Amino acid sequence: MPERRPPSTGTTRLRAAKTGPSARGSARGPPAAPLNFTVVGIGASAGGLDACRKFLSALPSDNGMAFILVQHLDPTHDSMMVNLLAGHTGMVVRQATEAMPIERAHLYVIPPGTYLSIINGALHLSAPEARHGARLPFDFLLHSLAEQCGRRAVCVILSGTGADGSLGLSTIKDNGGLVIAQRPEDAGFDGMPKSAISTGLVDVVLPVAEIPGVLIAHDKGVDLPNPHKTPAQAITSSDWLPGIVDLLRANTKHDFRLYKQGTLRRRIERRMALGGIETSDGHRYLDLLRGDAGELELLAKDLLINVISFFRDAAVFDLLGKTIVPNLVRSRIADQPLRIWISGCSTGEEAYSLAMIFREVITAAKRNLKLQVFASDVDPDAVASAREGNYPHAIAADVSPERLARFFTREDRGYRVTHDLRALVTFTVQDVLADPPFSRLDLVSCRNLLIYLGSQAQSKVIALFHFALREGGILLLGSAETIGNSDGRFEVVSEPERIYRHLGRARPGEIGFSIGAGDTLRLPARQGQGHGLSRQAALAEFCRRRVLEAYAPAAVLINPRFECLYSLGPTDRHLRVAPGHPTHDLMAMAHDDTRIKLRSAIQQSIQSNARVILAGGQIDRDGSAVFFNIDVRPVVSEGEQLFLICFPDEHVVAAKANHIAVPGSAPRITELEQDLAATRVELQGAIRNLEYSSEEQRAINEEALSINEEFQSTNEELLTSKEELQSLNEELSALNSQLQETLERQRTTANDLQNVLYSTDVATLFLDKNLNIRFFTPATKALFNVIASDIGRPLADLNSLSADRALTQDAQAVMATLAPTDREIETQGGVWFTRRIVPYLTDGKGVEGVVITFTDVSERKRVRTALEAAKQEAERATIA
Repeated sequence: MPERRPPSTGTTRLRAAKTGPSARGSARGPPAAPLNFTVVGIGASAGGLDACRKFLSALPSDNGMAFILVQHLDPTHDSMMVNLLAGHTGMVVRQATEAMPIERAHLYVIPPGTYLSIINGALHLSAPEARHGARLPFDFLLHSLAEQCGRRAVCVILSGTGADGSLGLSTIKDNGGLVIAQRPEDAGFDGMPKSAISTGLVDVVLPVAEIPGVLIAHDKGVDLPNPHKTPAQAITSSDWLPGIVDLLRANTKHDFRLYKQGTLRRRIERRMALGGIETSDGHRYLDLLRGDAGELELLAKDLLINVISFFRDAAVFDLLGKTIVPNLVRSRIADQPLRIWISGCSTGEEAYSLAMIFREVITAAKRNLKLQVFASDVDPDAVASAREGNYPHAIAADVSPERLARFFTREDRGYRVTHDLRALVTFTVQDVLADPPFSRLDLVSCRNLLIYLGSQAQSKVIALFHFALREGGILLLGSAETIGNSDGRFEVVSEPERIYRHLGRARPGEIGFSIGAGDTLRLPARQGQGHGLSRQAALAEFCRRRVLEAYAPAAVLINPRFECLYSLGPTDRHLRVAPGHPTHDLMAMAHDDTRIKLRSAIQQSIQSNARVILAGGQIDRDGSAVFFNIDVRPVVSEGEQLFLICFPDEHVVAAKANHIAVPGSAPRITELEQDLAATRVELQGAIRNLEYSSEEQRAINEEALSINEEFQSTNEELLTSKEELQSLNEELSALNSQLQETLERQRTTANDLQNVLYSTDVATLFLDKNLNIRFFTPATKALFNVIASDIGRPLADLNSLSADRALTQDAQAVMATLAPTDREIETQGGVWFTRRIVPYLTDGKGVEGVVITFTDVSERKRVRTALEAAKQEAERATIA
């Protein structure tokens, strides 16, 4: 076994692998050569030795890759892993030492009691620091492996318990690497594979014997690009990309047209390599996608790149917790909620992280503020996982013990967010490029989403965030993202942490959505396909819009459910984007002073099925008071009943510096009378609705109280049952310990008795109440033809070698009288025995049979006979 060097005396945290352990001077030697080949990190725990043997047996020795095995080992004993694995592979198997360079066709095994990391193409050892009692050496390795090798990094998770690797694999994915897990049914212990699979980031799940084939195919797919490839060849190799993007758009819920082509191409080529397709043969993969809906869905999920963790980038969250969030809490008035939006929330870690920080700051400030956290993502599966709020034990590496205790409950398979924390966050499926945003926000976090989008989409998203934020709101971006040309919309709060403050208001035309008008983002037309508007059509559209803005009234088309289907003209004068979840509800978007009149006009039109015109009030426009009406008319479109609502201007009253013209009293009185009549109608309808709602609410409350009482009763019964089960379990554990101890004592006693019986060389026979054989010693074979299988047979069935016809009668007499009996018997060979029968008594003095012993008295018999003969001879001599 290779000599093991002592680990580093310095301690490092799990994330420290990104910068490496503390340097140790010349011990490290010169930097190793950059790694231009695939490096595979293998993590295993219980059952990992057998899995590694199968893996190496199926792996060709000339594979051209390097392997690093992190096996959970006992730190107090030397490892034998090198010797145990060397016979299963032709590669060089070595135990890792400090500054050992990484080479192809080598397998490096972690030494006991150390952490491994990679720096400048070499292995480095460090002493583990157990955070919260958990050691995660594989996670520690994966972070440095991802940074050093990028797309050439591979994570393989084999049999084991716990969740080591579930945290580090996200870094592998974030850097374009491959993640493989052993199929749980194939693993001796499925804890590590299942924990990794539950993250949703594992690319392939296979039996361990099939993993080497995927590794070899992947290694071929990530070869360095050919520097001699011409631009024409590069275009030819990617001309299949638009076809795949269109196929995804037509058959899935995702539109990747605005993503960066380089990112899309790399992710697609990786899927091709996993399927054994050459990266240059994109048309073959396109044909495969057309016939395989499953692969199409897997590709779409892979392109979404859900990579996230709790409190990612600690410096960012430290600044938020110490400065940004306290300032937001301090400046907020009591009756105004704090509103946060996490766009691209993935599986929810960042949303919960921000919610925890805000909750802590609000509690510390002793403010009674309402917190509203909105989290959205385009991936429904990721959103469903975020709503579940269940995370592996590995999050203990990123979440402090205090936060784990306050905001999480520990379960068998990980940690679950508490009900209070879960209630703060509202998750929704939303495409930030197409769906309306949230509004009136204090903070928007969109980290590591813009890096995947093209420049046009990035500008669209930044403008959307500008619209969504309040004055002075905070925008948080990823470490590799910027706001670009802010054009006076944002100021920098912290450039290293990518934190910006909102300035000014959104200008018309900056946002690519309108109320009911659908997605207005203009996609660039492909060259030669004629999708762009001609100049004449563009001018016509420009003219139409300007005429509508100048002369046409604002108009909205709705259905009987008050949902906006289409809008036309300057609707922003009368409607607004409603706060909260994106909605098309007309009543939610109407201004407070218009909502009652608008509802009354629509209800009258519904009831009468006729056009209704009511005075709507006035609005301020460019310093003038503009009076407008509400015009509702029922219309029919393709058999569906709809309603067209217009807001035509009635007259304008000019506003001077020191004088405001007032309309004549008669029109004003008429307007007020109409308002009063409309208010009465609305009030009557509201009273009726309130009465109905009150009755329904009363019934619901009664039912809820009844259900609550049942729940409380059930909960008390469950708690009682739990306490009883815990008590019973403790008793059973104690009883089991006692039984184990008693059994051990009985085993010892039985061995002692057996040795005593065998050592005396006395024939002993144990019979039960029915005179069946219970036990006999080996010496008994001198009196009976008995073998081991005769136990349980009646004694009368055995052939006795002595003339002892009274044995049965004597045994029965002893059981009846409890009086021992002795008798001398002679065997066929002339051997004499003293046969003694005593009762077999239990602790309660009960009789369970007899014990018969046979003592050899042949010698004594001969001495006695000789004495009698001598005595007789003496007597005859005396007489003579």
